[in-house]
Amino acid sequence: MPKAYWGEIKDPVHGYVYITESEKNVIDSYPMQRLRHLRQLAGSEYVYPGANHTRFEHCLGVMYLAGEVLENPNISRIVSDEEVDMCRISALLHDVGHGPFSHVFEHLLIKDLDKTHEDITSWIVEKSEVADKLSKMGYNPKEVAGLAVGKLHKPGRAFLDQIISSAVDVDKQDFIVRDTYHTGAEYGFIDVYRLIHALDVLGENLAVELGALSALEAFMIARIESFKSIYFHRVGRAAQIMLASAMEKANSELGLTAFKTPEEYLALDDYTVWSALKKCEKSKGIIADLEHRRMLKCAYERTFYEKDAMISNLFGRESYRRQIQSEIAKEADVNIESVIIDVPTVPSVPYHHAVLMESMEIPVFTRTQTGEKMLQRLSESSKIFETLKGFMNILRVYTSEADRAKVEKATAKILGKIPSAAKISF
Repeated sequence: MPKAYWGEIKDPVHGYVYITESEKNVIDSYPMQRLRHLRQLAGSEYVYPGANHTRFEHCLGVMYLAGEVLENPNISRIVSDEEVDMCRISALLHDVGHGPFSHVFEHLLIKDLDKTHEDITSWIVEKSEVADKLSKMGYNPKEVAGLAVGKLHKPGRAFLDQIISSAVDVDKQDFIVRDTYHTGAEYGFIDVYRLIHALDVLGENLAVELGALSALEAFMIARIESFKSIYFHRVGRAAQIMLASAMEKANSELGLTAFKTPEEYLALDDYTVWSALKKCEKSKGIIADLEHRRMLKCAYERTFYEKDAMISNLFGRESYRRQIQSEIAKEADVNIESVIIDVPTVPSVPYHHAVLMESMEIPVFTRTQTGEKMLQRLSESSKIFETLKGFMNILRVYTSEADRAKVEKATAKILGKIPSAAKISF
């Protein structure tokens, strides 16, 4: 229980989350309350009806888990009370920069403003009412903003950033457990508390004791399985593509990326933007399709486990995807707008690299009988990690139901036949 305990919040995933008065003040601010109107997994509710949880409870969960890490005796002995309080509040604020429909808005931010939701998070923490609250509590808003996105870079204290942003950070620990809980797609049990209690600091970096290897392996496997069954589910992804397309078409009229102040940005949430998209001539057709569950259909799907020049280009370069899109449309004799190539590198999926299992060399260590910590190579300690380190990417081509057969045939001709083992049922 934190010092200066104010009260508790009942969370379906972690149980009682105890908060301080300072944390309550931040929770009650508008930038935090707005997160109640941003679904964590926009689009996934078309597949998993229970996936209506929001960024708000996720942020509470991340704060709670950050507190658990900081109470781990290996870490609590090297952090000050001020660092603990600041790390919990930074974890609470880590997602305040998300736009409507969470990651789906990201492609607009990147395309129009060359910014990510993390850039916006820092901006909001430093420039909105949150900054005033933090200053009154004695915090430096710029430092909190940096730590919230894992970029405080305090000399000798890299582990503080890594608690919130790293390969095994509390953000991932919360969203994997929370997302699997709300979808019901629970592929593998993750013991986050075993992981948290196996954390220690080597030099200035977070590392995991090898005694918790099975918990670490389960965490990574659950991450891959969640990616395939939740984040990149073909129907959930179809809904996200439709939302992204609606926002792109309506942007010139609605000015979704024309905000100048944090308050203008914060006025955008799932409710306000959905209502605006529904009224806008350019996007209302897509919203009507979503409301009647007339989804885009997957005409082609293929998973690649090896690197290939053409495939790398498809995953990494938008101009190359546009060219292939054009060839498929021409071959199928359909409008180019009817063909959508979807790959996980598109920013609206919360994975930022073509290689899904990025930063796989998580620092791990063993202890000698004298208590000395010995750094080890993870891939040498775990055959599972050695296997998971490989390259994996999923490529899909979407189109309308009416054009599906033509586009499937054209894509197979241009990108090669799908091996029969990879065929998917609809």
